[in-house]
Amino acid sequence: MSAATQELETVRDWVRYSVSRFNAGRLYFGHGMASAYDEAVYLVLHALHLPPDRLEPFLDARLTHAERVELLALIERRVSERIPAAYLTHEAWLGDFRFYVDERVLIPRSYIAQLIPDALEPWVPNAGGVLSALDLCTGSGCLAILLAHHYPNADVDAADISSDALTVAQRNVADYGMHDRINLIRSDLWSNLNEKTYDLIISNPPYVTAMSMAELPDEYRHEPALALAGGDDGLDAVRTIIDKAARFLNPEGLLLVEIGHNRAATEAAFPLLPFTWLSTATNDDSVFLLQHDDLVAVR
Repeated sequence: MSAATQELETVRDWVRYSVSRFNAGRLYFGHGMASAYDEAVYLVLHALHLPPDRLEPFLDARLTHAERVELLALIERRVSERIPAAYLTHEAWLGDFRFYVDERVLIPRSYIAQLIPDALEPWVPNAGGVLSALDLCTGSGCLAILLAHHYPNADVDAADISSDALTVAQRNVADYGMHDRINLIRSDLWSNLNEKTYDLIISNPPYVTAMSMAELPDEYRHEPALALAGGDDGLDAVRTIIDKAARFLNPEGLLLVEIGHNRAATEAAFPLLPFTWLSTATNDDSVFLLQHDDLVAVR
């Protein structure tokens, strides 16, 4: 029996211990948690099957021996293997939406989730008027599910090159009862979408540069490289998306693409395109919007 399972009795004790272990281990927090404290609280509450937003009432509750053993194992895996918390718990959150995740998909963390539908209202004043939408590079299916939720009349396609990712997406679509609203398609970007056009296309494609890939913290190396690596300048997929998007958009259609820290490179690669950069609470230049006519004008 370890000293931790003997000496740490309450939820308060285990949160403190977790924060100390995470700080001592110099963990990296970039998958939905901002700090060692936030991740400690999340993991403790999750392991104990407690509400994720209700710490205070349980701080002085004592853990059973079995709970201590299970929680210690979870904490030690996070520290020793650098596995992101979402992969340990098999869940990730975008706002109020919970999704199943594992190492076949990226952990959801897209700025696009913060933008739909409110930030698009100047271009889409009536959500009910969106009848077709595409989530390109869907991964876990999280953004496709948000599209279907916010645009209730839309038939949503969700495409990804990875069969493994689409298996995870299928589970999430089923969890939300949206199998009749969301069509999962295996496609290398546009390759299997030849007969389709859309009112709204969103994409959070691979956009990490080769240099950044070589410098990623250990936590990110648990994620599929195929979903991260964007080539030397991070724009391999983005170029293909922009080059061919016009033929897949309806005349009033919109293209929304997340490109990380690559705004300067994107504008340099497409100097004639009138990008509109959309702001979130924490970011001003990672997501661009283009209209169908913008793309047609420069072809």
